[in-house]
Amino acid sequence: MNASDHGFNPAFNMATIRQAINETIERVRIPTPTRLRDLIRQIRAARTAAEERAVVNRECAYIRSTFREEDSVWRCRNIAKLLYIHMLGYPAHFGQLECLKLTASPRFTDKRIGYLGAMLLLDERQDVHLLITNCLKNDLNSPTQFVVGLALCTLGAIASPEMARDLAGEVEKLMRSPNAYIRKKAALCAFRIIKRVPELMEIFLPATRSLLNEKNHGILIAGVTLITEMCEKSSDTLNHFKKIVPNLVRILKNLILAGYSPEHDVSGVSDPFLQVKILRLLRILGHNDPDASEAMNDILAQVATNTETSKNVGNTILYETVLSIMDIKSEGGLRVLAVNILGRFLLNSDKNIRYVALNTLLRTVHADISAVQRHRTTILECLKDPDVSIRRRAMELSFALINSQNIRAMSKELLVFLEKADPEFKAQCSSRMVHVAERYATSIRWRLDTLLSVLIAAGNYVRDDVVSSTIHLILNSPPEEQAYIGLRLWSSVHNVANSEEKQPLLQVAVWTIGEYGDLLLSSERIEEHQLVDIYQRLLWSTSVSTTTKQYALVSLAKLSTRIRTKEEETRVKQMIEAFGSHLNIDLQQRGVEFAQLFRDYSHLRPALLEKMPKIQKTLPNGTDAEGGGFDDQQPTIDLIEGGDDGDSSLMINTSGGIVGKMGSDSRALLDLLGGGDDPIDGLALTPTADVLISGSTTATTNGKSGVGGAPLPPTTGNNQDLLDLLGSLDMPASTPPAAVNSSLGASTPVLGGIGLDLNSLNDNSIKNGTGGPNLLANSSSFGGLDNLLNSNLSPTTMPTTMPAMLPGLGSPLGSGLGSLASPTSPTGLVSTNGTTGSLFSDFSAAVINNNDEHAKLLTALDKNGILVQLSAKHTGGALQILMTATNNSLTTLEQYLFQAAVPRSFSLQMLSPSGSTLPPGGTITQEMRVTSTAKATLRMRLRISYQSDGNPVQEQTEVSGFPEEPTE
Repeated sequence: MNASDHGFNPAFNMATIRQAINETIERVRIPTPTRLRDLIRQIRAARTAAEERAVVNRECAYIRSTFREEDSVWRCRNIAKLLYIHMLGYPAHFGQLECLKLTASPRFTDKRIGYLGAMLLLDERQDVHLLITNCLKNDLNSPTQFVVGLALCTLGAIASPEMARDLAGEVEKLMRSPNAYIRKKAALCAFRIIKRVPELMEIFLPATRSLLNEKNHGILIAGVTLITEMCEKSSDTLNHFKKIVPNLVRILKNLILAGYSPEHDVSGVSDPFLQVKILRLLRILGHNDPDASEAMNDILAQVATNTETSKNVGNTILYETVLSIMDIKSEGGLRVLAVNILGRFLLNSDKNIRYVALNTLLRTVHADISAVQRHRTTILECLKDPDVSIRRRAMELSFALINSQNIRAMSKELLVFLEKADPEFKAQCSSRMVHVAERYATSIRWRLDTLLSVLIAAGNYVRDDVVSSTIHLILNSPPEEQAYIGLRLWSSVHNVANSEEKQPLLQVAVWTIGEYGDLLLSSERIEEHQLVDIYQRLLWSTSVSTTTKQYALVSLAKLSTRIRTKEEETRVKQMIEAFGSHLNIDLQQRGVEFAQLFRDYSHLRPALLEKMPKIQKTLPNGTDAEGGGFDDQQPTIDLIEGGDDGDSSLMINTSGGIVGKMGSDSRALLDLLGGGDDPIDGLALTPTADVLISGSTTATTNGKSGVGGAPLPPTTGNNQDLLDLLGSLDMPASTPPAAVNSSLGASTPVLGGIGLDLNSLNDNSIKNGTGGPNLLANSSSFGGLDNLLNSNLSPTTMPTTMPAMLPGLGSPLGSGLGSLASPTSPTGLVSTNGTTGSLFSDFSAAVINNNDEHAKLLTALDKNGILVQLSAKHTGGALQILMTATNNSLTTLEQYLFQAAVPRSFSLQMLSPSGSTLPPGGTITQEMRVTSTAKATLRMRLRISYQSDGNPVQEQTEVSGFPEEPTE
């Protein structure tokens, strides 16, 4: 250090000499503080956390005391130690003002520590932050390039919107500096400013384009990074910079063809960092632009073929090249080349590269599925990988590759994977196996065998939809197939070792044996006593769940009408009567009520317990489809009800005609509408079109009941919550609708065909009450459901003996008599002639889609990779709306739930969604119908919730701009 560093120079005046003498005296008077390296040694030598805190507290106390001294010569050293203490997690805010004093110092060493302290200790929430603006402006104009670089780094790190607006002009001026070091720092600072304040982008546009003409690679990387940020922030800027595509192609070509350059070479690749930055910018510029894509096709092919793949650096460039090829309007051959590169990645020994390849293939499989199919064998091998993340991505990609040609081979491999998979995979894998089997099944028998294999392999991890789908398929199968699967299920149950691990299999098996026991017995392979022995073993077993015993008890009652010998019928009766004193109240009630059928109503038992009729699924276009495949282009509606969920539901009986459900989904929607308990007041709201209908005398609506058809009491507090949620929506006052009571008489319309559903007698249907069934119809809460019921019913006349027996049996059994639905049945009407009239038949007949030229397309949500669009069209005096949710992210979204609310002057009806799981690139559709009761403008409040990687996500939005109703 020379003499001038201490301010001493013979040419200086006496005041300067006096200051130097005072500083020298100060150094002598004040003891020399601990050096930074000594402090680090002391802290590292501490054996316990208490010792470390003691060292830190002692040093902080000393630093505070020196800060009280004016013009301390050791301020720089003390701030350096304080920053180290701050990095250890201890409070150091008391050094903020001292950092500002250092930034104002003329010495570079002081400025360096001062600006470093400002970046670590200051942010825009601190008032001290404003004091540094003037110091930054002075240093930006400094003649020393390193001082200017310090100021640019600090501005980029801590700039607030106000500071950015004040100093943006200075930064733009520095971007034109002749000094390459300053130009690079200024470009990076401009990038940070635009990130914070996008509206300042126009200031930097003229100077930005000139950065691409630089030879310095550091300035090129900074310039490409700045342009990329601008293009992502503004579509106008994106169009402005599309003219630079030839420049970027030229730079990239020079990098590929350039010889060895030790300054930029990394593992034999010339400046891979700049190549990756340029490829990413090309991807943004070529997206949905055929002309720009055409200009970059050749260079992308050169990069893909000339890059070395033996090192990780080359793999990085190839990965970015693949993303660019798949995202622009590239040629078909180039896409095949990109997929082949990913196929080579799958063979790499590095598990990170394999995971990246699977992730990218999952994103691009819908763009060129035929090219991905060539690597199907390699993908299936990844199902055996020891890494759980790779197995998950391989499973999702395998399901995406399934089509009608490879369904048998792929399902065989996936069943092997399901059998050995971890528990976390079994639920999702089993549900998706059921879906692809339904979509691409080559025959009913093959589909039955596949579902049985899924039940055996997945055990208790099977979701309720698998059980329901299997029962629905067996119900709609031909008699020979029912006998076949019945024998297979019998064999599976007869040989099952650990029954507690395969409860869903037991549930499907006992349901099938109870329904089609006569077919099993006619095969002469099974004796009657063997069937009854199986039921006795299951019902008396302590390892069988209560739900399975409920299935078994109802199935046993139905089996009693299929066996012929009195001895076995007596055994069945004794087993059922034994449950009349069971500790479980549900099983006890079933035992008591079924025992009545063996005593007082034995003459009605065969008719009441006959086989269930076939139930058809109704597609959105109004056509009926029995089990099997369906059109890939048509959105489907999932009419399969889950198992017993234990929730109270709104119970409505329309003479055993319509069966549906409105339970927990209604309460979820009430959360959207302010958290009320009573859904019937105010808005026409429904998350699903399914409404469970039962004949109990007590109508339960989310815990509130109206007995004997009396209207439910209105809740004014809930109305206010609804108004608060809808905010500015204009909603006229309305009176709460009443519950309409309709007694069941001898001439009450009912549906033909009396059948007892095995699944209708579950926990939700067991309600107290012994009176005759009542009809609760709420036109407001169901959006005119009573009118739909009246228009769709095809009545016949109930026998006069039926009302007389219902009170004696009790409400739960009474609700099951004449019921033709189950957790597997759709919300439809089944008449005596076998035709099906859907509850929403008039709605489904006028299906709309996003390609309808008369429909108006509205975007409700476009966030985090999920796109929700509403396609609205007026048809038949009502507004038909099709919701389409598309997953553009790389992760599978589960438990997708779409909820909607409209003002009181409208009524809303919703069909069930086509699914609840969104794989990457997948879609979910759901149809809605809105009718207007008054002249008003429709505005819809939406809540969309789902789970992404196990994390719950919830979005809420409001949509307007729906098409007006055409005038006559």
